[in-house]
Amino acid sequence: MIDEYLKKVDTVIDNGRYKADWESLCSHETPKWYRNAKFGIFIHWGIYSVPAHGTEWYSRTMYDKMHPDYKFHIKNFGNQKDFGYKDFIPMFKGEYFNADEWASLFKESGAKYVMPVAEHHDGFAMYDTKLNRWNSVNMGPHRDVAGEIKAACEKQGLVYCASNHRAEHYFFMNMGRTIDSDVNDEEFADFYGPAYYSKHFHSFRMETNVRTESPTEEFLKDWLVRNCEFIDRYQPGVVYFDWWIHNKAFKSYLQKFAAYYYNRAEEWGKEVSINYKHNAFPPNCATFDVERGALKDISPVPWQTCTAVAKNSWGYTENNKFKSVYHIVCDLIDIVSKNGMMLLNVGPKADGTITEEETAVLKGIGKWLSVNGEGIYDTIPWKVFGEGKANVKDGFFQDNKNKGYTVKDFRFTYKKGAIYAFQMKPCKNKIVKMKSFKTINADLLVKSVTLLETASKLYFERNKKCMVIRLPENINSDLPLCFKIELE
Repeated sequence: MIDEYLKKVDTVIDNGRYKADWESLCSHETPKWYRNAKFGIFIHWGIYSVPAHGTEWYSRTMYDKMHPDYKFHIKNFGNQKDFGYKDFIPMFKGEYFNADEWASLFKESGAKYVMPVAEHHDGFAMYDTKLNRWNSVNMGPHRDVAGEIKAACEKQGLVYCASNHRAEHYFFMNMGRTIDSDVNDEEFADFYGPAYYSKHFHSFRMETNVRTESPTEEFLKDWLVRNCEFIDRYQPGVVYFDWWIHNKAFKSYLQKFAAYYYNRAEEWGKEVSINYKHNAFPPNCATFDVERGALKDISPVPWQTCTAVAKNSWGYTENNKFKSVYHIVCDLIDIVSKNGMMLLNVGPKADGTITEEETAVLKGIGKWLSVNGEGIYDTIPWKVFGEGKANVKDGFFQDNKNKGYTVKDFRFTYKKGAIYAFQMKPCKNKIVKMKSFKTINADLLVKSVTLLETASKLYFERNKKCMVIRLPENINSDLPLCFKIELE
């Protein structure tokens, strides 16, 4: 089947507009629907929600003698030879999984697109596939999780997307090679394998030290076909890849996948994109993603932050700590002001329920967006992203930290003749001052200022230092306020 599918891939590329080279692929643009959506939901749900310990990397760390999860596993489940990761599958039942309830919650949160993980590093497919017997239809929940989520999202008018972390599976279970474990049992080689081991793949956090070794051609062909089979079956609006595709061996296969995906999307009549990290793709031909981080300034091209409600894990764990609605709303505003989108993750429990904490946060975000979304959706950056001293640090894994916003910190977006100014920390004295609108900017003519929370026009005056806005006495919000500044 692999060889047949590879021929199909070549045929589609030969007959399509997009070819498997960067020059052709860079003519592709990030879809308008995606640029306008601004806010999406990520879902990490899989076998790792059964042990519910550490992080979603449990399938790796449970085999690593140097990691605390190794002893935790022995204490709670037994020796890794007798009870391996595969033995969690019968316990992964998803008995309360209801895709319609999930989609309804995501709609209420104000999200516009939804991206469940189709396959994580552990190699278990959460979709119906002919290429991997270890999947959610054959085992565990015995349901086509991807198909049910897609159908539910489309009922709600949400764009269905998906992520695939198959690339990392090449080495992910390899610490099982270093001990007496079921990873070495040939009966389960099609699940744990390749589980390639070398000294470069030994550490349990390896983003920076596995670029020198490459997967086999057999694995790369299999990776390509699995991803192509998935997009043919589910037609996602965006495909998200995790970090290891930046390994140089993937380059020609990424080009083939992108050309196949973009050509197939034209056949479907859809606009699609690919998420990537690091330098896996050149700019323009796909959408850059910053994991749990952000950019310091406006990007000339659309980009995305993937982050999570939980601070310490993407998947459900019993010790998760959660961000507040204020924290996430501020991050969303900052990201959008810099030409970005936010993909916010939830990690359901093994039974298919979403935690009370995550549910409350999603509803809180939705309530805020129902009032202030006009300044988020369908907007573009203004000439500056904001004002004030507080800003994020460029790069990955930065967004758990408090940004230290004050009443002097603002973020700006623009749409249809209006600038939307967000005060990141509402002031208590009812006097708002914005330096970006002082009278020295004589060509910037302000017609009116409206507070979206009350839909009321506010008194304002401009002087040489700032624009002063007077708030109504009854405003006591703890979340950012949005001022619609209409221009002459």
